Amino acid sequence: MHANETKTDTALVRRLLAAQFPAWADLDVVPVTSHGTVNAIYRLGPDMAVRLPRVEGGSRDAATEHRWLPRLAPHLPHAVPAPLGLGVPGQGYPWSWSVCRWLDGTNPAAGSGGTELAWDLAEFVRALRAVDPGGAPPAYRAESLAARDAATRDALRTLHGVIDTAAAAGIWARALRAPGPRGPAVWVHGDLQPGNVLVDGGRLGAVIDFGCMGLADPAVDLIAAWYLLPPGPRRTFRAATATATQAGGAAGAAVDAAAWARGRGWALSIALMELSYYRTSNPVMAGTARHVIGEILTDGVLTDGIPADGGGAER
Repeated sequence: MHANETKTDTALVRRLLAAQFPAWADLDVVPVTSHGTVNAIYRLGPDMAVRLPRVEGGSRDAATEHRWLPRLAPHLPHAVPAPLGLGVPGQGYPWSWSVCRWLDGTNPAAGSGGTELAWDLAEFVRALRAVDPGGAPPAYRAESLAARDAATRDALRTLHGVIDTAAAAGIWARALRAPGPRGPAVWVHGDLQPGNVLVDGGRLGAVIDFGCMGLADPAVDLIAAWYLLPPGPRRTFRAATATATQAGGAAGAAVDAAAWARGRGWALSIALMELSYYRTSNPVMAGTARHVIGEILTDGVLTDGIPADGGGAER
């Protein structure tokens, strides 16, 4: 998937374990089929997983997760990975890597979640937002939407003839006009999409892969609305996460509309870049990105209170 990707296999995992975690060296090691883009995953024994970053950025993520997940977990209503060991480069492998507790569940298909999953996701997002931000690092997606404008428009250019880029550019322009967050940055997961959540019986069982976590605009985690939910449950999720409206009144509603527009902008920007980058190298990621873009192009005609052309609220 990546030009500079580091190759891994079970023999490498065994060598790393023998050198750094010998107590686990005799456990079974089995590759896990995954469409993830950052880590190669191996099941270790019955209840652990080894995650080997494919590229350097994942190495930094491993250290971030090892430090912060134990602090977040007690405040969250759903299971998250429990770091058990932080490995260092060795045996010809150049990056930091990790061992964590195995979590059962399945990845949902894009846009397949029902109302119960919408409520569960909202509960998780609200709880994460409420965690004390003291000392927390900036999230991977801590920048403003405006800071992503050039890269997003580059992705649009590469997708000319693949999607309706004119419609997508219009929705992106509206997202850029949305007012920014009024409050301070909060804890976000930063990548709430199908590969990073586990479901069981339609309910949220666990949230995984916190490599993007940190402090950012709370609208970043609203991407779950388009990545994981169809229109009806999406409305449920929107209502359940619109904490800015709790004070009531027009000002609260305006803040909520702005956050939703920014969240849609985040989802669109991420999906455009994913489709552009993974269109030929990762069909599952590309398919998810196509789905999200399609949902946003349909959803973008709905009222959100953000001017469509600078001349007043869209109807």
